[in-house]
Amino acid sequence: MAGRSAGKPRQGAASKVTPPRLAPVTLEGLRDDDAPDFRRADRYDGMRYSRADADGLELSGITFAECEFDGVSFHDAQLRGATFRDCVVAEAFAPVLNAARSTMHDVVFSNPRWGSAELYEGGWQSVRIDGGKIDYLNLRGSRLADVQISDCIISELDLGSATAARVALKNCTIGSLDLVGAKLKDFDLRGTDFRSISGLGSLAGVVIDEYQLGLLAPLLAAHLGVVVA
Repeated sequence: MAGRSAGKPRQGAASKVTPPRLAPVTLEGLRDDDAPDFRRADRYDGMRYSRADADGLELSGITFAECEFDGVSFHDAQLRGATFRDCVVAEAFAPVLNAARSTMHDVVFSNPRWGSAELYEGGWQSVRIDGGKIDYLNLRGSRLADVQISDCIISELDLGSATAARVALKNCTIGSLDLVGAKLKDFDLRGTDFRSISGLGSLAGVVIDEYQLGLLAPLLAAHLGVVVA
């Protein structure tokens, strides 16, 4: 769906869409840790980390609360079941991000650089991703509420079997979008380009613009068995 010229949504349509309810993340009184010693299942509160290196560490079950990261690298770290709450994460780097079944609550990611981001079966509440590039964002089977992803390039976004409410993808470029088995409500795709989409039977609850509707029309017709002659 490249080459679009984004237009303003009609007022009638906009009024029917409930946008993500995003709480601002305000961090005060943080303590700097220039040489963090992260350990699995430990809890870290009110810390600021600059250029932290957590590559390859076993950090399953770790909890970060009211923390700020600038340039953290989580390449091949094991973050299964990790919790990030009231955190700001800037310039996160991970060619491989292993964070299945993790919990994100009131988290802002800015300009992440992720390769294969394995975040399946997680729980996201009030999460923003601003900018960045992600090769494969695996949110299969996750529960998403009040999520906004904007100005991000995602080669493959997997939302198969996910449950999502009040999710907006704004000005993103997506290669392939998998919605097979997903349950969606107020899922706003307006202004986002994608090359392919699977799971047309799960489009209920998705909000698109007129341009996207025109491009989806042949796929929807084929899905429904409609012959256009």
